[in-house]
Amino acid sequence: MGGGAHDHLSVRAYGASPGSHEHDHFQVLVGLEGVLELEVEGRGRRLAQGQGCVIAPGDRHDFEGRGATRCLVLDSHNPDWARATPTPAPGVSALARYLAEAIATPLPRARRLGADLLLEAWSRPDARTTAPAPRVRRTIDWTALSAWLAHRLDAPLSVADLAQRVHLSPSQFTARCQAEQGHSPMQWLRRQRLAQARAWRADGLSVADAARRAGYRSPSALTAALRRATSGR
Repeated sequence: MGGGAHDHLSVRAYGASPGSHEHDHFQVLVGLEGVLELEVEGRGRRLAQGQGCVIAPGDRHDFEGRGATRCLVLDSHNPDWARATPTPAPGVSALARYLAEAIATPLPRARRLGADLLLEAWSRPDARTTAPAPRVRRTIDWTALSAWLAHRLDAPLSVADLAQRVHLSPSQFTARCQAEQGHSPMQWLRRQRLAQARAWRADGLSVADAARRAGYRSPSALTAALRRATSGR
């Protein structure tokens, strides 16, 4: 009863432990009723209704049912089970109940295809509970930030001031500035001040006025910065 000559699908009731044993095939279990206590290769776990597990060939295991315990069990030699996820997608619980009904009633097609359906549904990525989607990174409009900065170059701005403007924490802004601009925030700020001061000088503004408006502490500080930039140091 399954999707292949070597697949056997059944519903089994569990009680006292049958003793530790192993198989030369995969054994796939989905809880239908009660709680099944398992020990697989020395690791314990509990299988409640709707939960499932895949026991690989050669893994020693033991079962013990708590109360009325029933599971859908697939014994399979299909090697594709080696790539199955450790636990099933949520939709497998409903499929297991349907297949259990197919075993107990005249539903020959479902019984014949059951093993393949179980394998197909077990790891469906669209049916699994997915991890939270990663947060979309807030885009930094560097052109707009530069334009905003151009009117405040004479102010004693900090990394926190720049970060607040783009709605990021100082540490986030620092990392993004380094990654996207290739400079620390304060290096980027100095480059912005120097570029604007150079533009003002080209427009005929005096060294003193350009230095004051760009936030340099003195005309000589601006002259030294321009000289360093020209020499590449």
